[in-house]
Amino acid sequence: MSLLTVSDIGVRYSRLTAVRNVSFSLYEGEVLFITGPNGAGKSSLLRAIAGVTPPAGGRIDFAGCDITGLVPETIARLGLSMVPEGRDVFASLTIEENLMVGIGMHSGENGWRARAMAELEAVYATFPILKERRHSQAGLLSGGQQQMLVIGRALMTHPRLIAIDEPSLGLAPNITDQVYERLIALQQERRVTLLIVEKNSTRAMLVGGRMMLMRGGEIVLDGDARALGESEAIEAAYFGYGKQA
Repeated sequence: MSLLTVSDIGVRYSRLTAVRNVSFSLYEGEVLFITGPNGAGKSSLLRAIAGVTPPAGGRIDFAGCDITGLVPETIARLGLSMVPEGRDVFASLTIEENLMVGIGMHSGENGWRARAMAELEAVYATFPILKERRHSQAGLLSGGQQQMLVIGRALMTHPRLIAIDEPSLGLAPNITDQVYERLIALQQERRVTLLIVEKNSTRAMLVGGRMMLMRGGEIVLDGDARALGESEAIEAAYFGYGKQA
């Protein structure tokens, strides 16, 4: 049984159709990259899944529940946490205060404080630099450190699936490598399922896993990331010419 099932999802902004009847399934522990050129509908699809943008049609199921049209907070409580494009930290708050925002939705539950402290220590073990600077303002962090912070904030909700929009945006290649090393370690150690939007398909080929390539709001390729990277179909699909196979 799949963890996430997307069925004929569409996303529209006024008269503009950003996503056209997209369907796919994602299984527990899987790593799935959604790649494609600018305007392909990648981020719109991710926002619809996370509840940020209401879909224009179709259905989304997560962990056996119909989450179509639910608000992000409700979806996050079910175990699907999103890391938005641009990192979106609370610049004036400390690192630790930013992390504790992630557990706030569970603050009324029994034993939430003990779970919060356990999750906090787990995040600090994954990203030691955050612990070293936990009392510093988040706005003073480098871009790479802010990316680690928002991933850590997502982990504080104890998610089964993390959806990440453009984690390499604005980062130097070596910093991007570090972020991905931590992400893959998390996926392997905690069996967290990863749904990652990246414009550059090369990152998917380097990391491995599954890759879907979108163009014009539709999925035009879907398969093993490294196998697709070695085929001629990837260039044709990305730029929209020739025969795709």
